[in-house]
Amino acid sequence: MKGARHTPAKGLRRFVRDNGLSLAFGLGFLLTLAGQAVAGHAEFTNRLVAEELQPVGFGGYLLTSDFAVDVTENWQSEYLQFFLYVFGTVWLLQRGSPESKELDRAGPETDRQQGVGAYARADSPRWAAVGGLRQAWFSRSLGTVMGVVFLLSWLAQSVTGVAAYNEEHLRELQAPIGWTAYLTAADFWDRTLQNWQSELLAVGSMAILSVYLRQRGSPESKPVGAAHTSTGVEG
Repeated sequence: MKGARHTPAKGLRRFVRDNGLSLAFGLGFLLTLAGQAVAGHAEFTNRLVAEELQPVGFGGYLLTSDFAVDVTENWQSEYLQFFLYVFGTVWLLQRGSPESKELDRAGPETDRQQGVGAYARADSPRWAAVGGLRQAWFSRSLGTVMGVVFLLSWLAQSVTGVAAYNEEHLRELQAPIGWTAYLTAADFWDRTLQNWQSELLAVGSMAILSVYLRQRGSPESKPVGAAHTSTGVEG
């Protein structure tokens, strides 16, 4: 009985340990999203007051296109980063970087190297062992899902962006524009490109800085004693 009382606690501790990375980042995401909502509501209220318009409550602000476009434009840039990174690192290499594959392994690699088909192990995912469309899809599922989420969030950004753009122009007694016209507007591309350039800079910086710098114990870094020229080696 005494051991049974401690089992749930041990199970919870094990779950937190085994999923600490996703749990920590998931909690951080929710906290920063909440912080963004609070700060965004305050800034939105200040704009309305300055324009002598009726402020909206916090719940109402969460339903506005102003809040939605700020969220979705960040999401699309992040998923673009990972989509490009996942597919780009199939072929693109960086000598000495743990973010790169070894220099002689560019491309999708052989079935033996990837452990698929006849080379699948007993504990391999089921679709790694089968052939045909299922294996082809599963072999590219990570990048594909990242790409689809990017496109959907970019579409959401464009829809919420044109709504926010038109709301602002209507408050200034200017004519609204349609969705297709907004796709060529400076506001849409300003929001888009300022996020894209920051993500590309971050990934490129990580790839080259990890050649010469180390972080002990991190799988994103080479071992501290590894040579600068060691490629595809993780700590």
